[in-house]
This record gives sequence, C-alpha cells and structure tokens, in this order.
Amino acid sequence: MEKKPKIRITVTDRRGKQGCHRGHHVGEVFDFDEDRGRICPMAMHCAFPYIDILRYGGKIPGQAEGTAEFCCSDADTIMVFRAEIVREKTDAE
Repeated sequence: MEKKPKIRITVTDRRGKQGCHRGHHVGEVFDFDEDRGRICPMAMHCAFPYIDILRYGGKIPGQAEGTAEFCCSDADTIMVFRAEIVREKTDAE
C-alpha cells in the first residue's frame, strides 16, 4: 500500500478587522498529520476536502498542482491557508 503524502499547511493571509480567535498568524506552518490539535477546528473542517483531493491525486481547478488554498469559516476574521504536498527528497536528488 502506498504511503499517503505529507501535507504542510501555511497561514498565508488574514482578512477582517479582528485577529484570529484561535491566535493563528500569517506565516504559521503546520504538519497536517502531526499538528491537528494546534489548528483551529473551523479551519480543519474547511481543510479536510482539500487534503483528500491532494492526497488522492486530484487537482484544484485554477491552483498549482499539489496545492490548495482555502479559508476558515469565521466571518469575523477570515484566515487564509495553503495546503501543499511535501515532496520527499530521494537519494538521487
């Protein structure tokens, strides 16, 4: 069975007048599998469909291959995230 690729999630933007209720900030980086408890539940709820698409070989229309940009569902402060497949380096690289 093929191993699922690692996914990195990066906070790329904040839109709205307030700060993130969970305390996230632009530039923060997470490992999807290792840091689930650190990422806001509203953001994770929005992230799951995109993560599945990336992990199982799909592509998000209009976005670079291996990436998905999405935002959380907080109407007061919209945090924008980028999920991307982490390519593991091989011995040949």
